[in-house]
Amino acid sequence: VHFAHISTESSTRSNHPVLVLKLLLYVKCKVFIMLQYDNQAWNFFALAWISLYLMPSWYIIADKLYKAFIGTKDADIGAIARTSDEKKKAAMLKKNSKGLKTLKQGFWINLTFTILFTLLFIYLSTSIQSGGEMNSFDPFNILEVSPASDLKGIKKAYKKMSLKWHPDKNPNNPSAEAKFMMIAKAYEALTDPEAKENYEKFGNPDGKQSLEVSIGLPSWLLDHDNRNLVLMAYLIIMVGVIPFCVWKYYSNSSKFGEKDVMYDTYSWYHQFLDDTTMIKSLPEAFAGCAEFRERNMPKEASEKSQIQSLLRKLKSQMPKPKYGINIPILIKGNVLMHAHLTRQTEDLSEEYKEDLNFMLANSNSLIDAMISVCQHQEALKTALNCIQFGQHVTQASWVKDSTLMQLPHFTENELKHATKGKTGVETLSEYLKVPKEEMKGLKDMSKEQQADVYKCCDIIPQIQVETKIFVEDDEDDKVYEGDLCVVRVKINRENLQEGEKADLVHAPFFPFPKQEAWWIILGTKEGKIIDIKKVAKPEKEFTHDIKFLAPKTGVYNFDLHVLSNAYIGLDKKLDVELETLDPSALPEYKIHPDDADLDDEPTLFEEMLNAHNVEEDSDSDEDESDDEDSDDEKEEGIKELSAAERKKIELQKKRAAAAGDDSDDDDSSVEEVYAD
Repeated sequence: VHFAHISTESSTRSNHPVLVLKLLLYVKCKVFIMLQYDNQAWNFFALAWISLYLMPSWYIIADKLYKAFIGTKDADIGAIARTSDEKKKAAMLKKNSKGLKTLKQGFWINLTFTILFTLLFIYLSTSIQSGGEMNSFDPFNILEVSPASDLKGIKKAYKKMSLKWHPDKNPNNPSAEAKFMMIAKAYEALTDPEAKENYEKFGNPDGKQSLEVSIGLPSWLLDHDNRNLVLMAYLIIMVGVIPFCVWKYYSNSSKFGEKDVMYDTYSWYHQFLDDTTMIKSLPEAFAGCAEFRERNMPKEASEKSQIQSLLRKLKSQMPKPKYGINIPILIKGNVLMHAHLTRQTEDLSEEYKEDLNFMLANSNSLIDAMISVCQHQEALKTALNCIQFGQHVTQASWVKDSTLMQLPHFTENELKHATKGKTGVETLSEYLKVPKEEMKGLKDMSKEQQADVYKCCDIIPQIQVETKIFVEDDEDDKVYEGDLCVVRVKINRENLQEGEKADLVHAPFFPFPKQEAWWIILGTKEGKIIDIKKVAKPEKEFTHDIKFLAPKTGVYNFDLHVLSNAYIGLDKKLDVELETLDPSALPEYKIHPDDADLDDEPTLFEEMLNAHNVEEDSDSDEDESDDEDSDDEKEEGIKELSAAERKKIELQKKRAAAAGDDSDDDDSSVEEVYAD
């Protein structure tokens, strides 16, 4: 600009206004080209980032659509009817696991954004194809003339374009000024012989360019009319949208703890559960989970009347609430759970059935959270009640019901017949041991129904539990105080053949598939939990190790509980006896002489440190020596030492220095060691 100002003054005095105008346009064009906003560069940049979103997004959308309509097998969603009782459940699983119902809200939001970005991608691609290369100088395109136009047509177009984009006609418009300068430069490139030659050779009327700089943003950002809009959008995104998204994500993620259970639910469990909690009160504890509070809040008066009607019907089977006397959320959740446990869901409205299914869908993780709270409180009895509550939820059976009600087509009539007489059985575990031809309660059933009972008996597991106590890597089975002892629990499913694996749980009243698992608990006679773990291994035979430190010398008896996560009446309880011996009876451990010498050997770090100290000591000895002859004699003495002895000497020097030995007489210490 300074050069243009000087040239203007000199040119004015020389009466060359045309030269001055060309010079000013040249300088201003050069500045504009270096700082212009490049639409094509922006298009490429935007396409690259949009592609990073579109490619995985369309893949995820296609995958979900494929699974929703074609690719999902019945076995993958547990929609297999092994008995006639499971046909209704299988049909419901197919209905809810396939089709548009499986596509959640997040899918539709993602699909909407993906379609919008795809349309934007197509628009940008079209703009690139029609706009040419990034930041390319095309005088014909700038003047809007054909490359075959003659000089007259070019001058006419230049006059028309320059009048349209002249800065005087477009005040306070940087885009118009920039366009005007580009028009002048394009006209020069097509009319000036030298500029035209440069353009044809190098693509630029100014000649060969070493570097071209532009800003990869759209040019409409320069438009004065868009200034307020751009600033407002920037403020909304930076001050509003981004902070809101961060806050929303943090507020949602901070609500959940282990097993994706909300912290408020854990707090509620800690308040509700204790050593005296009975299994009858657990439906109320389950109904108070934070996951259900918003959904179970009655919103209309008709809902309250429906809840009261259900409450009057189920009140005889419900204990007195502990907290939920006047809390609508607890009342509704408690009523829905008792309707499920007593198999009286036919009276529920469709909306309430959906609410109940929502509670049951989260039951596995929430009951596991109950058990983890009991483990934290060391409440063994309550933990056992929580596991049994999970069994009742899976089988839709309550505490007063017989365990035989888990069998298909069993009603009160079949139950009376099965338990009557000398050969009658009271529990499911006893009934499974009866040969099929001797099973009672099947007299009034059809052949198909009898086959369902036989099939169910084959599915329900019959386990044999064995235990063994030992110390790993020990020569005998004796356990001494302080040892890390192992209680190995071996479980064998006797209903399976070799190579077979456990199938899904037979639970026709539980609307979701559930995999068979076993809770293995080791506790004290006083009711304290030593270890508790849910093992979900489908093999016929599997083991689980419980490790803990052996207590003081004596004889201890522990209770080992093995409970199913889904079936009622199959629990096992074993007594485990542990005798710990006095560790003083062990033979004295003697260190091998070679191992004892290793204690005097320096470590690798000490060797490196000593090597550095030896160099420093040798330098200081040479600088501070007053008697060269005595130093030579001492050096000769040191040289006669072996490498191991030198390492030992330097290590002792280092230890003495660390202990506060300020003696500077290094030679005397060397002599003492040498004399030794």
